[in-house]
Amino acid sequence: MTPSHLELTGVGIEFPTPKGAFRALENVNLKINKGEFISLIGHSGCGKSTVLNIVAGLHQATEGGALLDGKEVNEPGPERAVVFQNHSLLPWLTAYENVELAVNQVFKNKMSKQEKKDWIEHNLELVHMGHAIHKRPDEISGGMKQRVGIARALSMQPQVLLMDEPFGALDALTRAHLQDSLMEIQAQLGNTVIMITHDVDEAVLLSDRIVMMTNGPAATVGEILKVDLARPRNRLELADDPTYNHYRSEVLRFLYEKQKKVENITPKTAAKKPEAEKVA
Repeated sequence: MTPSHLELTGVGIEFPTPKGAFRALENVNLKINKGEFISLIGHSGCGKSTVLNIVAGLHQATEGGALLDGKEVNEPGPERAVVFQNHSLLPWLTAYENVELAVNQVFKNKMSKQEKKDWIEHNLELVHMGHAIHKRPDEISGGMKQRVGIARALSMQPQVLLMDEPFGALDALTRAHLQDSLMEIQAQLGNTVIMITHDVDEAVLLSDRIVMMTNGPAATVGEILKVDLARPRNRLELADDPTYNHYRSEVLRFLYEKQKKVENITPKTAAKKPEAEKVA
């Protein structure tokens, strides 16, 4: 049996508060294979970002830990790149220069000047931003900024791409375009992706498996749903696909029946069916 590419074993974590220790995660176990696309979904406060930060090396687990290719994860590293909901671009630098920062950090003295230029431009082209490489963040849209943030992460050649609600602040059409781009990129590069989302449709469309977290405190993995849909995936064709809709229903059932949060269901949201189901 092939060992897992990334493995979380018995992960628990506590944070100090004025009222005592707050237990965010309890006994989280998860095995992820190389090239898998994993979505983490659950209600607010279920520890999704904490799991991601432990894999990123930004938090240290109180118990258990994470292994990447058999090596313990205990600090940030270029083999694990993070894309946040906020693009975090430096506003005084162009798209090219923002990506260049990451390339210089990882490949310092390993590339010629021309090789570095070609590599930066290649990664911006991957996210369809070749036309705007010399524009600063205040000269481009929110979706374009997020594309540059993804290009910056990809330029580090990470084994694992960690994404914390990367499309959450975008309008529906821009989000759809970026979801399609992400599927294209992952098909081309074959890297491992772990993404936090509140959007059920997004999780089913993009994922190989959906990891559903229980409510916190002491949150853990509740259920894992394998999404057995052929790739490449077309959102319009899947809209009426019974298998797609079955997966969607399974996630909604977990979130709204097994892990129901009464305060998230309001008369306004109940009366109006949203364009894409989201979890508060």
